[in-house]
Amino acid sequence: MADVIYLSLGSNLGQRQKQLRDSIERLGALGRVVSISSFYETQPVEVTDQPWFLNCVVALETKRSPQQVLDAILGIERGMGRERTRRKGPRKIDIDVLLYGEQIIHSPQLTIPHPAMHQRRFVLAPLAEIAPQVRHPLLNKTIKELLAELCDRATVCRIEPGNDESH
Repeated sequence: MADVIYLSLGSNLGQRQKQLRDSIERLGALGRVVSISSFYETQPVEVTDQPWFLNCVVALETKRSPQQVLDAILGIERGMGRERTRRKGPRKIDIDVLLYGEQIIHSPQLTIPHPAMHQRRFVLAPLAEIAPQVRHPLLNKTIKELLAELCDRATVCRIEPGNDESH
């Protein structure tokens, strides 16, 4: 049986929309892309001296294990030129596993649900667009509720397709 997983995608170098679209196409090799949020231009958090990001969330139906999904995602990032030179620094593409069905996983390689997702507007806004009633398995709140309670005031603006003007 297939699980629905939610992935957060981000890019802040080069042709951001193209890189998000390319990565979504590549994710199709892992299963069936069920839903894609709008694209959101977002202010960088933690490491703020870098270009703004373009983010979205993808719902993917897959039969692969969480570790297989992680390995494939890392391969997609490498294949698209991701270089891990600075923690939380600029990147062509970043793909994070947010939720994997109802699973809770704590391993050295992977933590599900994503440990900071409930604190990040750039994750919750696009996730609430496509999955507002999905429940966070540890916090037992819907994504819509988590977004409403969020104190993070970082700028997150939905953009029109084709509008990829960088800040």
